[in-house]
Amino acid sequence: MARRPFGEFEHILLYAVLHLQDHEAGASGAALRRLIEARTGRVASPGAIYTALERLETRGFVRSKLGEPTPERGGKRKRLYRLSAAGTAALRDAEAVLDSMARLARAKR
Repeated sequence: MARRPFGEFEHILLYAVLHLQDHEAGASGAALRRLIEARTGRVASPGAIYTALERLETRGFVRSKLGEPTPERGGKRKRLYRLSAAGTAALRDAEAVLDSMARLARAKR
């Protein structure tokens, strides 16, 4: 059996990146945290978000860049994340596996 490319939290995080990257220049860690908490009710610490993002970037599933400095951050730049082609493919593959297993389980009812 093939190893899953990511765990549940990383799966949720990738979907959050995918959603936010279409609405902004990229997804910031703070925006990802707010979205995950709002949609799942799961409290995610900034450390958990950034550790997972670093792991996903190392594995090639997300890319990051520094955004423009903002006055509300005292001139500091945000790191913005976007899904890579590999991340998109990994999400698609994970969806196909989960869908296949769900259909199999429903057929037994």
